[in-house]
Amino acid sequence: MTIRVGDVIRRARQRQGMTLARLSERTGYSVGQLSRYERGQTPLTDIDVLRGFATVLAIDPVELGLAPAAPASAPAENAGGRSGAVGPWPRRTSPDPQPTEREGVDPVRRRRLLGGLAVTAAAAAGFSLPSESPRPDTDAASGDALVAGLRDAMLGIGARPPGTELPDTLLERAIVAFHACDYTALAALLPAAIRTGHADGTDTVLARAYVLATRMLVKLDEQQLGWMAADRARQYAGATGDPMQPAEAARQLAVLARRAGWHDQALSIALAAADDPALRAAGADGAAQRGLLVQSAAYTAARAGDADGMRDLTGEAAAIAKNLRGTTRLRHHGGFSPATVQLHLVSAENSTGDPSRALTAAKDLSPRALPTVERQARYYTDVATAYAAWGRRDDCVRALLAAERLAPQETHTRPAVRAMVQGLLISGRTTTELRGLAARSGLTF
Repeated sequence: MTIRVGDVIRRARQRQGMTLARLSERTGYSVGQLSRYERGQTPLTDIDVLRGFATVLAIDPVELGLAPAAPASAPAENAGGRSGAVGPWPRRTSPDPQPTEREGVDPVRRRRLLGGLAVTAAAAAGFSLPSESPRPDTDAASGDALVAGLRDAMLGIGARPPGTELPDTLLERAIVAFHACDYTALAALLPAAIRTGHADGTDTVLARAYVLATRMLVKLDEQQLGWMAADRARQYAGATGDPMQPAEAARQLAVLARRAGWHDQALSIALAAADDPALRAAGADGAAQRGLLVQSAAYTAARAGDADGMRDLTGEAAAIAKNLRGTTRLRHHGGFSPATVQLHLVSAENSTGDPSRALTAAKDLSPRALPTVERQARYYTDVATAYAAWGRRDDCVRALLAAERLAPQETHTRPAVRAMVQGLLISGRTTTELRGLAARSGLTF
């Protein structure tokens, strides 16, 4: 029988209650590299490295496919000597090689990849049901206008908008509109920020604008345009000299890779970016960016069916957030804090197919603790997803109504939410509330 050494290492670590961060401290390998070892993404064949894991984790060498341990009289492997060293191999200070170097990924292939619950919660948060219904076509039209505007701006179609607003001003206003889920404003502001950014040759503005465009296109399930925006974000981010920009561009690439079903590649992109030593030198914001990347990797592990890996990585992200003393950092990216990590846990538990765990995670989070309307609305749609999977239709509808009250344009336009509403319409009895939500979303029944 083939021995999966990564599984052996993970079981031994979990048996001892040791986190990946603690194992990282004891071995000198980064959390990302240890995660790749445990998942089998990076082969573990070096005998000295295997014996090192056996020593640190008290694993019988035979379980790792090694010969029994050498007699006690044998020379100590650690004799080269650092005093106080726990692991049997030198602690590394250089970053892990990129996956293209370490894992044998074809550089051309990599380049193509990179280019190419309800009523009670709503009441507690003080939300009431919508009292007015927008015109059914308004929100869908705003979403279509946003996609069309981004497409034309990226293709260089259309002139720079009139006026004297600078690209960074337009971008800041677009970011505010994104977090408020104001698609109408975003449809005007974000394409304008891209056009003026190109006209003025501002790399930092363009890097951030294309990151925001990627996030919006992913949300609207426009994957092809999303890849184009992500590739532009990567290119301009690399020219800024700011390590935060490439890291956030990598996070969006990882999201696209995950949505394409390329889970191993998505994990590698996110974890390799999190291991960048430049982020460790970037202070609290650098730590928060690492947390966002680890959080993204956790969600990818969930989508790949690796519930244990997801919870391990979520624990690492939570530890980073705790070390930041619970403050919310990087609000322009949606924020990173203990609350946002918990929100991602709700989504990730849904992705593992465990709505009960998702709802338990949701009960431990107050949506008021989330930093933006967009994140708060995501809380309610994630809760609705869990209720739908559990077959609790009325609770699902109430959660969707709470999301609609916060962010009507997002609720009516986002394909994943529309698909949920459509599924409720055709799968069982309907209620006045459900039919009203469907009508406001422009859905037929």
